[in-house]
Amino acid sequence: MIYLDYVSTTPLNPQVNQSYQALLNDYFANADSLYFLGIQTSSLMEKSRNLIAQMLKVKNSEIIFTSGASESNNTAIKGVAFQYQNRGKHIITSTIEHSSVYNTCLQLRDVFGFDVDFVSVDKNGHINLNELEGLIRDDTILVAMMYVNNEIGSIQPIRDIRKIINKTNPKVKFHVDMVQALGKIPVDLSIVDTASFSAHKIYGLKGSGLLYKNDATTLVPLINGGQQENNLRGGTSNTATHTMFAKTLRLALENNEKKYQYVQSLNSYVRNELNSIDDIIINTPITNSSPYILNFSCIGYKPEVILHALEEKDIYISTKSTCSSHKNDISRTLKAMGVDEEVGQSAMRISFSDMTTHEEVEIFIKELKQILKKVKKQR
Repeated sequence: MIYLDYVSTTPLNPQVNQSYQALLNDYFANADSLYFLGIQTSSLMEKSRNLIAQMLKVKNSEIIFTSGASESNNTAIKGVAFQYQNRGKHIITSTIEHSSVYNTCLQLRDVFGFDVDFVSVDKNGHINLNELEGLIRDDTILVAMMYVNNEIGSIQPIRDIRKIINKTNPKVKFHVDMVQALGKIPVDLSIVDTASFSAHKIYGLKGSGLLYKNDATTLVPLINGGQQENNLRGGTSNTATHTMFAKTLRLALENNEKKYQYVQSLNSYVRNELNSIDDIIINTPITNSSPYILNFSCIGYKPEVILHALEEKDIYISTKSTCSSHKNDISRTLKAMGVDEEVGQSAMRISFSDMTTHEEVEIFIKELKQILKKVKKQR
Protein backbone atom coordinates (compact mmCIF):
# COMPACT_ATOMS: atom_id res chain seq x y z
CA MET A 1 0.00 0.00 0.00
CA ILE A 2 1.14 3.53 -0.81
CA TYR A 3 -0.52 5.98 1.53
CA LEU A 4 -0.32 9.67 0.56
CA ASP A 5 -3.05 11.18 2.74
CA TYR A 6 -1.19 11.96 5.96
CA VAL A 7 -2.92 15.33 6.30
CA SER A 8 -6.21 13.51 6.74
CA THR A 9 -4.89 11.16 9.40
CA THR A 10 -1.78 9.17 10.26
CA PRO A 11 -1.20 5.55 11.29
CA LEU A 12 -0.85 4.96 15.00
CA ASN A 13 2.73 4.85 16.21
CA PRO A 14 3.38 1.27 17.49
CA GLN A 15 5.05 2.64 20.63
CA VAL A 16 1.99 4.75 21.39
CA ASN A 17 -0.32 1.81 20.76
CA GLN A 18 1.65 -0.50 23.07
CA SER A 19 1.68 2.02 25.92
CA TYR A 20 -1.99 2.82 25.39
CA GLN A 21 -3.06 -0.82 25.71
CA ALA A 22 -1.14 -1.13 28.97
CA LEU A 23 -2.82 2.00 30.34
CA LEU A 24 -6.28 0.73 29.40
CA ASN A 25 -5.67 -2.49 31.29
CA ASP A 26 -3.89 -1.20 34.38
CA TYR A 27 -5.07 2.39 34.94
CA PHE A 28 -8.81 2.37 34.35
CA ALA A 29 -9.92 4.14 37.53
CA ASN A 30 -11.71 7.48 37.52
CA ALA A 31 -9.03 10.15 37.88
CA ASP A 32 -11.27 12.09 40.29
CA SER A 33 -11.53 9.17 42.73
CA LEU A 34 -9.94 9.68 46.14
CA TYR A 35 -8.55 6.15 46.52
CA PHE A 36 -5.02 5.19 45.47
CA LEU A 37 -5.82 3.72 42.04
CA GLY A 38 -7.68 6.89 41.07
CA ILE A 39 -4.85 9.05 42.38
CA GLN A 40 -2.34 6.99 40.37
CA THR A 41 -4.40 7.41 37.22
CA SER A 42 -4.74 11.15 37.78
CA SER A 43 -1.01 11.41 38.45
CA LEU A 44 -0.17 9.82 35.08
CA MET A 45 -2.48 12.23 33.26
CA GLU A 46 -1.00 15.23 35.06
CA LYS A 47 2.52 14.02 34.30
CA SER A 48 1.51 13.98 30.63
CA ARG A 49 0.21 17.54 30.95
CA ASN A 50 3.47 18.65 32.55
CA LEU A 51 5.59 17.05 29.83
CA ILE A 52 3.45 18.58 27.08
CA ALA A 53 3.77 22.00 28.71
CA GLN A 54 7.54 21.61 28.83
CA MET A 55 7.76 20.61 25.18
CA LEU A 56 5.53 23.51 24.11
CA LYS A 57 7.28 25.91 26.54
CA VAL A 58 4.11 26.95 28.37
CA LYS A 59 2.62 26.54 31.84
CA ASN A 60 0.89 23.36 33.00
CA SER A 61 -2.26 25.35 33.71
CA GLU A 62 -2.40 26.44 30.06
CA ILE A 63 -2.83 22.92 28.65
CA ILE A 64 -6.38 21.59 28.33
CA PHE A 65 -7.14 18.08 27.10
CA THR A 66 -9.97 17.75 24.56
CA SER A 67 -11.40 15.16 22.18
CA GLY A 68 -9.69 16.73 19.17
CA ALA A 69 -9.01 19.91 17.24
CA SER A 70 -12.66 20.51 16.34
CA GLU A 71 -13.58 20.63 20.01
CA SER A 72 -10.54 22.77 20.76
CA ASN A 73 -11.47 25.26 18.04
CA ASN A 74 -15.09 25.41 19.19
CA THR A 75 -14.09 25.79 22.83
CA ALA A 76 -11.63 28.60 22.11
CA ILE A 77 -13.76 30.58 19.66
CA LYS A 78 -17.12 30.29 21.42
CA GLY A 79 -15.49 30.53 24.82
CA VAL A 80 -13.83 33.83 23.94
CA ALA A 81 -16.93 35.13 22.15
CA PHE A 82 -19.23 34.53 25.11
CA GLN A 83 -16.71 35.67 27.71
CA TYR A 84 -15.80 38.98 26.10
CA GLN A 85 -19.07 39.96 24.38
CA ASN A 86 -19.42 42.82 26.86
CA ARG A 87 -16.47 44.43 25.02
CA GLY A 88 -18.01 43.84 21.61
CA LYS A 89 -19.35 41.14 19.31
CA HIS A 90 -17.01 41.50 16.34
CA ILE A 91 -14.93 38.50 15.18
CA ILE A 92 -12.46 38.24 12.31
CA THR A 93 -11.42 35.03 10.58
CA SER A 94 -10.36 34.08 7.04
CA THR A 95 -12.14 32.63 4.05
CA ILE A 96 -10.00 29.45 4.06
CA GLU A 97 -10.33 28.19 7.62
CA HIS A 98 -10.99 24.58 8.56
CA SER A 99 -14.72 23.91 8.85
CA SER A 100 -14.51 23.66 12.65
CA VAL A 101 -13.43 27.32 12.68
CA TYR A 102 -15.39 28.61 9.68
CA ASN A 103 -18.70 27.02 10.66
CA THR A 104 -18.28 27.98 14.30
CA CYS A 105 -17.96 31.61 13.25
CA LEU A 106 -21.01 31.26 11.02
CA GLN A 107 -22.98 29.86 13.95
CA LEU A 108 -21.91 32.73 16.18
CA ARG A 109 -23.10 35.12 13.47
CA ASP A 110 -26.35 33.42 12.48
CA VAL A 111 -27.51 32.07 15.84
CA PHE A 112 -25.94 34.32 18.47
CA GLY A 113 -25.85 37.64 16.64
CA PHE A 114 -22.10 38.23 16.41
CA ASP A 115 -20.63 40.31 13.59
CA VAL A 116 -18.11 38.25 11.60
CA ASP A 117 -15.72 39.46 8.89
CA PHE A 118 -13.86 37.03 6.62
CA VAL A 119 -10.43 38.23 5.44
CA SER A 120 -9.63 37.41 1.81
CA VAL A 121 -6.54 35.60 0.56
CA ASP A 122 -4.34 36.07 -2.49
CA LYS A 123 -3.80 33.58 -5.30
CA ASN A 124 -1.32 31.68 -3.12
CA GLY A 125 -3.70 31.32 -0.19
CA HIS A 126 -2.02 33.90 2.04
CA ILE A 127 -4.22 36.34 3.89
CA ASN A 128 -4.37 40.03 3.06
CA LEU A 129 -2.65 41.71 6.01
CA ASN A 130 -3.69 45.23 5.00
CA GLU A 131 -7.31 44.10 4.83
CA LEU A 132 -7.00 42.47 8.25
CA GLU A 133 -5.62 45.64 9.79
CA GLY A 134 -8.45 47.68 8.28
CA LEU A 135 -11.07 45.32 9.70
CA ILE A 136 -9.95 45.46 13.35
CA ARG A 137 -12.26 47.75 15.32
CA ASP A 138 -12.71 48.92 18.89
CA ASP A 139 -15.40 46.24 19.37
CA THR A 140 -13.33 43.42 17.85
CA ILE A 141 -12.78 40.68 20.43
CA LEU A 142 -11.24 37.82 18.44
CA VAL A 143 -9.09 37.07 15.41
CA ALA A 144 -9.03 33.37 14.44
CA MET A 145 -6.58 32.19 11.76
CA MET A 146 -5.03 28.84 10.89
CA TYR A 147 -1.24 28.49 10.77
CA VAL A 148 -0.94 25.92 7.95
CA ASN A 149 -3.81 25.43 5.53
CA ASN A 150 -4.88 21.78 5.42
CA GLU A 151 -5.77 21.80 1.69
CA ILE A 152 -2.93 23.66 -0.04
CA GLY A 153 -0.32 23.99 2.72
CA SER A 154 0.00 27.78 2.69
CA ILE A 155 1.63 29.10 5.87
CA GLN A 156 0.08 32.22 7.36
CA PRO A 157 2.31 34.95 8.86
CA ILE A 158 0.95 34.61 12.38
CA ARG A 159 3.76 36.67 13.88
CA ASP A 160 2.83 39.59 11.62
CA ILE A 161 -0.83 39.10 12.50
CA ARG A 162 0.05 39.34 16.19
CA LYS A 163 1.93 42.60 15.54
CA ILE A 164 -1.08 44.05 13.70
CA ILE A 165 -3.37 43.11 16.59
CA ASN A 166 -1.01 44.62 19.16
CA LYS A 167 -0.76 47.84 17.16
CA THR A 168 -4.46 48.20 16.31
CA ASN A 169 -6.31 46.80 19.34
CA PRO A 170 -4.19 44.87 21.87
CA LYS A 171 -7.30 43.68 23.73
CA VAL A 172 -8.21 41.40 20.81
CA LYS A 173 -7.68 37.69 21.49
CA PHE A 174 -5.77 35.69 18.88
CA HIS A 175 -6.70 32.04 18.23
CA VAL A 176 -4.64 29.88 15.86
CA ASP A 177 -5.48 26.43 14.51
CA MET A 178 -2.03 24.79 14.62
CA VAL A 179 -3.06 21.26 13.73
CA GLN A 180 -1.02 20.99 10.52
CA ALA A 181 1.98 22.74 12.06
CA LEU A 182 2.61 20.59 15.13
CA GLY A 183 5.49 18.19 14.63
CA LYS A 184 6.32 19.72 11.25
CA ILE A 185 7.26 23.38 11.60
CA PRO A 186 8.22 25.40 14.71
CA VAL A 187 5.34 26.37 17.00
CA ASP A 188 5.63 29.48 19.19
CA LEU A 189 2.72 29.80 21.59
CA SER A 190 3.98 33.07 23.09
CA ILE A 191 2.37 35.01 20.23
CA VAL A 192 -1.14 33.52 20.54
CA ASP A 193 -3.83 33.47 23.21
CA THR A 194 -5.32 30.10 22.29
CA ALA A 195 -4.31 27.30 19.90
CA SER A 196 -5.64 23.90 18.86
CA PHE A 197 -3.86 20.60 18.25
CA SER A 198 -4.78 17.02 17.34
CA ALA A 199 -3.03 13.75 18.14
CA HIS A 200 -4.14 11.72 15.13
CA LYS A 201 -2.28 14.08 12.78
CA ILE A 202 1.01 13.16 14.48
CA TYR A 203 0.66 9.35 14.71
CA GLY A 204 -1.41 9.42 17.87
CA LEU A 205 -4.90 8.41 18.93
CA LYS A 206 -8.08 9.61 17.29
CA GLY A 207 -10.37 11.44 19.68
CA SER A 208 -7.39 13.10 21.34
CA GLY A 209 -6.69 16.82 21.20
CA LEU A 210 -5.23 19.79 23.04
CA LEU A 211 -6.29 23.35 23.61
CA TYR A 212 -3.64 25.83 24.65
CA LYS A 213 -5.10 28.78 26.57
CA ASN A 214 -2.82 31.32 28.18
CA ASP A 215 -3.56 32.29 31.75
CA ALA A 216 -4.52 35.81 30.69
CA THR A 217 -7.48 34.50 28.69
CA THR A 218 -10.80 33.45 30.22
CA LEU A 219 -13.27 31.16 28.45
CA VAL A 220 -16.91 30.38 29.02
CA PRO A 221 -16.99 26.53 29.09
CA LEU A 222 -19.00 24.65 26.47
CA ILE A 223 -19.38 21.53 28.61
CA ASN A 224 -20.55 22.13 32.14
CA GLY A 225 -20.41 19.43 34.78
CA GLY A 226 -17.49 18.58 37.00
CA GLN A 227 -14.27 20.38 37.80
CA GLN A 228 -12.23 18.64 35.10
CA GLU A 229 -9.74 20.64 33.00
CA ASN A 230 -9.88 23.67 35.27
CA ASN A 231 -13.67 23.70 35.09
CA LEU A 232 -13.57 24.09 31.31
CA ARG A 233 -14.59 20.57 30.28
CA GLY A 234 -16.92 18.70 32.58
CA GLY A 235 -17.04 14.91 32.40
CA THR A 236 -14.98 11.91 33.43
CA SER A 237 -11.49 12.32 32.06
CA ASN A 238 -10.37 10.06 29.22
CA THR A 239 -7.20 9.43 31.17
CA ALA A 240 -5.49 6.82 28.99
CA THR A 241 -5.94 8.94 25.86
CA HIS A 242 -4.84 12.16 27.56
CA THR A 243 -1.84 10.42 29.09
CA MET A 244 -0.67 9.20 25.68
CA PHE A 245 -0.54 12.68 24.13
CA ALA A 246 2.81 13.43 25.80
CA LYS A 247 4.50 10.37 24.30
CA THR A 248 2.85 11.05 20.94
CA LEU A 249 4.19 14.60 20.92
CA ARG A 250 7.68 13.59 22.05
CA LEU A 251 7.98 11.04 19.26
CA ALA A 252 6.61 13.50 16.69
CA LEU A 253 9.17 16.13 17.67
CA GLU A 254 12.17 13.76 17.52
CA ASN A 255 14.61 14.59 14.70
CA ASN A 256 12.14 17.23 13.54
CA GLU A 257 14.52 19.14 11.27
CA LYS A 258 15.83 15.97 9.62
CA LYS A 259 12.27 14.80 8.91
CA TYR A 260 11.39 18.21 7.46
CA GLN A 261 14.36 18.22 5.08
CA TYR A 262 13.55 14.71 3.91
CA VAL A 263 9.90 15.51 3.25
CA GLN A 264 10.97 18.68 1.44
CA SER A 265 13.07 16.56 -0.91
CA LEU A 266 10.07 14.32 -1.61
CA ASN A 267 7.89 17.34 -2.28
CA SER A 268 10.42 18.87 -4.67
CA TYR A 269 10.70 15.65 -6.64
CA VAL A 270 6.94 15.21 -6.99
CA ARG A 271 6.42 18.89 -7.80
CA ASN A 272 8.99 18.72 -10.59
CA GLU A 273 7.45 15.54 -11.99
CA LEU A 274 3.93 16.96 -11.91
CA ASN A 275 5.11 20.14 -13.64
CA SER A 276 6.32 18.01 -16.55
CA ILE A 277 2.89 16.42 -17.13
CA ASP A 278 0.47 18.07 -19.54
CA ASP A 279 -2.83 19.30 -18.10
CA ILE A 280 -1.54 19.45 -14.52
CA ILE A 281 -1.50 22.67 -12.52
CA ILE A 282 -0.03 22.84 -9.02
CA ASN A 283 -2.16 24.84 -6.59
CA THR A 284 0.17 24.79 -3.60
CA PRO A 285 2.44 27.86 -3.55
CA ILE A 286 6.14 27.18 -3.91
CA THR A 287 7.06 29.62 -1.12
CA ASN A 288 5.64 30.04 2.39
CA SER A 289 4.03 26.63 2.27
CA SER A 290 4.38 23.32 4.10
CA PRO A 291 6.31 20.63 2.18
CA TYR A 292 4.03 18.05 3.76
CA ILE A 293 1.11 19.10 1.49
CA LEU A 294 0.86 19.28 -2.30
CA ASN A 295 -2.39 20.22 -4.02
CA PHE A 296 -2.68 19.94 -7.81
CA SER A 297 -5.32 19.78 -10.53
CA CYS A 298 -5.57 17.47 -13.53
CA ILE A 299 -7.44 19.82 -15.86
CA GLY A 300 -10.43 18.21 -17.53
CA TYR A 301 -10.37 15.04 -15.42
CA LYS A 302 -12.76 14.13 -12.64
CA PRO A 303 -10.68 13.82 -9.47
CA GLU A 304 -12.87 11.00 -8.14
CA VAL A 305 -12.12 8.92 -11.24
CA ILE A 306 -8.38 9.37 -10.77
CA LEU A 307 -8.65 8.72 -7.03
CA HIS A 308 -10.41 5.38 -7.55
CA ALA A 309 -8.09 4.40 -10.40
CA LEU A 310 -5.14 4.97 -8.05
CA GLU A 311 -6.98 3.07 -5.33
CA GLU A 312 -7.10 0.05 -7.62
CA LYS A 313 -3.30 0.24 -7.61
CA ASP A 314 -3.35 0.40 -3.79
CA ILE A 315 -2.39 4.09 -3.81
CA TYR A 316 -4.39 6.44 -1.60
CA ILE A 317 -4.73 10.19 -2.06
CA SER A 318 -7.45 12.77 -1.36
CA THR A 319 -9.63 14.91 -3.60
CA LYS A 320 -10.00 17.72 -1.05
CA SER A 321 -10.10 18.35 2.67
CA THR A 322 -11.59 15.25 4.32
CA CYS A 323 -14.01 17.36 6.34
CA SER A 324 -15.74 18.38 3.07
CA SER A 325 -14.95 15.35 0.91
CA HIS A 326 -18.61 14.41 0.40
CA LYS A 327 -19.50 17.73 -1.19
CA ASN A 328 -19.35 18.08 -4.97
CA ASP A 329 -18.67 21.80 -5.16
CA ILE A 330 -15.31 23.50 -5.52
CA SER A 331 -13.22 23.64 -2.38
CA ARG A 332 -13.87 26.84 -0.42
CA THR A 333 -10.11 27.38 -0.15
CA LEU A 334 -9.47 27.17 -3.88
CA LYS A 335 -12.50 29.32 -4.60
CA ALA A 336 -11.20 31.98 -2.21
CA MET A 337 -7.85 31.88 -4.05
CA GLY A 338 -9.67 32.75 -7.24
CA VAL A 339 -8.72 29.65 -9.24
CA ASP A 340 -10.62 28.92 -12.43
CA GLU A 341 -13.66 26.71 -12.00
CA GLU A 342 -12.11 24.01 -14.19
CA VAL A 343 -9.00 24.00 -12.01
CA GLY A 344 -11.00 23.91 -8.79
CA GLN A 345 -13.23 21.07 -9.93
CA SER A 346 -10.26 18.84 -10.78
CA ALA A 347 -8.19 19.44 -7.64
CA MET A 348 -6.51 16.65 -5.68
CA ARG A 349 -4.23 16.57 -2.67
CA ILE A 350 -1.33 14.38 -1.68
CA SER A 351 0.44 14.65 1.65
CA PHE A 352 3.73 13.22 2.77
CA SER A 353 5.34 11.78 5.88
CA ASP A 354 8.90 11.00 6.84
CA MET A 355 7.74 7.38 6.44
CA THR A 356 7.00 7.99 2.75
CA THR A 357 9.74 6.53 0.56
CA HIS A 358 11.21 7.81 -2.71
CA GLU A 359 10.18 4.53 -4.29
CA GLU A 360 6.56 5.14 -3.29
CA VAL A 361 6.39 8.60 -4.84
CA GLU A 362 8.09 7.32 -7.99
CA ILE A 363 5.44 4.61 -8.28
CA PHE A 364 2.72 7.20 -7.68
CA ILE A 365 4.00 9.40 -10.52
CA LYS A 366 4.32 6.43 -12.86
CA GLU A 367 0.79 5.19 -12.15
CA LEU A 368 -0.68 8.69 -12.39
CA LYS A 369 0.83 9.18 -15.83
CA GLN A 370 -0.58 5.86 -17.03
CA ILE A 371 -4.02 6.64 -15.62
CA LEU A 372 -4.11 10.05 -17.33
CA LYS A 373 -3.38 8.33 -20.64
CA LYS A 374 -6.15 5.76 -20.14
CA VAL A 375 -8.87 7.88 -18.60
CA LYS A 376 -10.83 10.07 -20.97
CA LYS A 377 -11.25 13.70 -20.16
CA GLN A 378 -14.68 14.81 -19.02
CA ARG A 379 -16.40 16.93 -21.63
